[in-house]
Amino acid sequence: MTAPNATLRAVRMGMLMSQDDFARAIRDAGQRAGVPNDANKRLVQRWESGVIVTPRPTYARALEVVTGLPISALGFSLAVPNPPAGGDGMGNVNVDPTVIPSQALPSLPRAAAASGANHSGIWLSRYEYHSSGREGTFVGVHYVVVLQHGDRLTVRSLPGSSDSPLTLDLTVDGNVVTGTWVEQTAVDGYYRGARYHGAIQLLVEPTGRRMAGQWVGFGKEMDVNTGPWELVFQEASTNKAAMDRYNRPPTP
Repeated sequence: MTAPNATLRAVRMGMLMSQDDFARAIRDAGQRAGVPNDANKRLVQRWESGVIVTPRPTYARALEVVTGLPISALGFSLAVPNPPAGGDGMGNVNVDPTVIPSQALPSLPRAAAASGANHSGIWLSRYEYHSSGREGTFVGVHYVVVLQHGDRLTVRSLPGSSDSPLTLDLTVDGNVVTGTWVEQTAVDGYYRGARYHGAIQLLVEPTGRRMAGQWVGFGKEMDVNTGPWELVFQEASTNKAAMDRYNRPPTP
């Protein structure tokens, strides 16, 4: 009897997505990346029920983009080299003794993108903003997981690092990083669960260990605000152990 993938189901539900919504998001991610896929509700059900323990690479990349988490953190197993023939005919591997839990594998280096160094890893995100209501400047900090696929960066905050989830979708062009950001503020915080979003542009320092630039976005009074934003590299690993180490509020 197969074990359900409770991790993937929890991630999906935490994103407030139905299985249909999740499948649609995976198809959209593949389409944007130029690698279309045929994800549907039935496939999501098979992943979550544990019938499929290893998605094929096309789906694995789309899952990472949609969730902002490495495939090793989504409850799947990784196939050992040269497994025996078998599967569902779609390139997915069914339950088999030739697979081992992904958390038991070492963190493997990721291939470098055509645009330069690969930025995947755990980073510290820090931005400043002015609050007219509180008449002061404040700082927002999160530990975030950065995943790179080609020239695209998917950035998601670790849930324990802040009660205001943060996401960024970025594109790398040499040492210039451009994209959008979204933050869902805490329901019991000053901004009462308000959702803020805007644009961001960063420059990657020559060391590749820091990105710094500016954000822009609308305020509560529909005025355009801006401020500094930086991402500071912490470590390259995105396995479960690494994420557990940073799943806490950053030290001021």
